[in-house]
Amino acid sequence: MTPTILLLVALILPFFIVIVSGAPYLPTRRRQVEQALDMLKLKPGQTLLELGCGDGIVIVIAAKRGIKVIGYEVNPFLWFIAWVRTRKYRKQVQVYWGDFWSKPFPSSTDAVYVFLIDHFMGRLHKKLLSEIKKCKKCIKVASYTFSIPDKKPEEQKGAIYLYKYSP
Repeated sequence: MTPTILLLVALILPFFIVIVSGAPYLPTRRRQVEQALDMLKLKPGQTLLELGCGDGIVIVIAAKRGIKVIGYEVNPFLWFIAWVRTRKYRKQVQVYWGDFWSKPFPSSTDAVYVFLIDHFMGRLHKKLLSEIKKCKKCIKVASYTFSIPDKKPEEQKGAIYLYKYSP
């Protein structure tokens, strides 16, 4: 292969790998982020876990509200953008490059924000059930666009579904 083709593959491949583990990159609009955060009702100092943080927009908006945020992103380019974008909030934000499916939820997790694709929502439900047993506290989950199968949302506004998982 020529160096140009190798470079193109190196730049494009991370965006396709993400599809296997969660969702392709689609930015969430500010209005939906604000709506999800309003529904989660997190207070300053509480912890939001974002599964697939993309370019970091959710993290920045949550951090401006005083919320602690932990984000995971598997795409190295998007992770870097999120990491740079959130540097101003370093004391309350952590952005990890990695696959959230294999990571345990931090015990400080109060809420989860997720924008996955439909066929991963069942797997997310199983992970949430597993993690809630370890956390031993109620966790609220805001899902943008896709609902969790076999779980009734506590609330729905537009494309945001709010769920509660209790131990």
